[in-house]
Order: sequence, then C-alpha cells, then structure tokens
Amino acid sequence: MNNNHTKTTFDLHTHHERCGHAEGTIEAYIQAAIEKGLEVIGIADHAPYFHKSKDHPSPGITMARSDFPNYVNEVLSLKEKFSDKIQVLLGIECDFFPGQMENYKKELQKYPFDYIIGSVHFVENLSIFKKGRFEGLTVEQKRQTKEEYYRLIEQSARSGMFQVLGHIDAMKGFYPEFSQIETDAIEKTLPILAASDLAIEINTSGKTKDAGGWYPSDEILERALYYNVQVTFGSDAHTPDRVGDEFNLVKQRLKEIGFKEWVYYVGKERQRVNL
Repeated sequence: MNNNHTKTTFDLHTHHERCGHAEGTIEAYIQAAIEKGLEVIGIADHAPYFHKSKDHPSPGITMARSDFPNYVNEVLSLKEKFSDKIQVLLGIECDFFPGQMENYKKELQKYPFDYIIGSVHFVENLSIFKKGRFEGLTVEQKRQTKEEYYRLIEQSARSGMFQVLGHIDAMKGFYPEFSQIETDAIEKTLPILAASDLAIEINTSGKTKDAGGWYPSDEILERALYYNVQVTFGSDAHTPDRVGDEFNLVKQRLKEIGFKEWVYYVGKERQRVNL
C-alpha cells in the first residue's frame, strides 16, 4: 500500500553505541531529532551477524545476538515515551551475505520492524571501506570488483527482505576513483531496483569519508529517476549531532534533479512525501 503522508521531515538511518563504533544512546538520537525539528526518526543500528555461531563475533561492527531483543525493546519503549513529540520507527540495518540470509529472515521476522535497510558492506570477503583494497589491481580487476558489488546489490534487492537499500555507491568512501571505473553495472542494476519496489537512500555520511558528499552521486540519482527508483533519506548518523544532517540540502537537490516525492516506511508500508 502507498500512503500519502503529512509528516515531511524524517531520517531513517541512525545508529547508537550498541554497534561498537557509534556514540550515544538511542534516546540521545531521538532528542537530537526533536531538537532539529524532525517529525519522524528511524533507529536502524547494525543487525547482529546471525550467520555466525558466536554470540558477538565482531564487537566493533555489530551488536551481540543476545543483545538484539534489548535493542528492539528499547526502541519500542522510547517510541511510546516520545509519541507526543516525534514518531519513532523501529528499523535495522542488515548486511547482505549471499547464501546466508535464511538465519536473518528467521530472526528479523520475530519483531515488528517498520523497515529493514539492506546494505552490502563486503565484496570478495573484504570490507568495502578497507583502505588500500584497490592498490595494485589492474583496470580489469577493478572493473570486476565494481561489477561484483552491484551484483550483490541486485541480489539484495531481489531477496525481498528489504524496504530500503543503503548507500549504493559507498565503495567510493575511501577510494573516490571508484566512481570513474568504467562499467555499465549501475545501468543494469537500477531497473532491477525499480522492479523490486524498494527505495534507495540518499545517505549524507559520505562527507565523513575521503569521497566527501553523499551516497549515491548525482549521476546515479539522475539515472535512478529515469528508471523510477524510489528514494528516501538517511543521515547514517553515528553521533547524535549528525541526525538529519543536510536533509534540506538533499531535498532541494532531489527537486533540482526532477524527483517529485520521496518515501519512508511505517509497518513496512510506504509513506509518500511530496518534495
């Protein structure tokens, strides 16, 4: 179902201290959103690694599996606490690992998520943010890596697990030249995203990396509009002061590119907002 909605200022992508690489409590992010005048705030911290047997295999990347119910309960509790001031949404950012997602589906369906962000963080078993991962590669090897990245994004879209895809060109984060690697991979991927009926986020955290700016680039957004891909907004805040960061600038830029609306999700139902 597509609902027209009156609430117009939102941020679907925020983290907090549980993941081990963000600062502040969930409540601190909600308070920051209220102070900035947002009407909707989504909490979407990193999901535990459900495909691994250990409770907490990567303390600096995700929360522990045993802490996951506490995360959900805390967000739901704060949703009630702040209901007269702001709409708090229960989200999660879930890594996409090909062939490993059954455990994630089983765990995530236990809880009333408003939306799930699917993000590709690993390509060829290396973090997309690993500095130096492109050093020494041939032009052809770089092209193959970029194409594998977009193959994984396509698979994540086709999985049916997600309402939002996170930062779809974030591999440029510490390698800005990534954008110039010549391939038609993006042109092949965008129609699949459109057909999958999900949204890509404009993620303003690129400014915290070498690439600067946002994910994805204006060029990708122009092609996304051409293929009728839905868009949403996420600051990807890892500190409370970044909540809603550059929301109005993104809104203005999307209008300039030609978008007429963007979306967010409540109970996994799309809420359309005019730009």
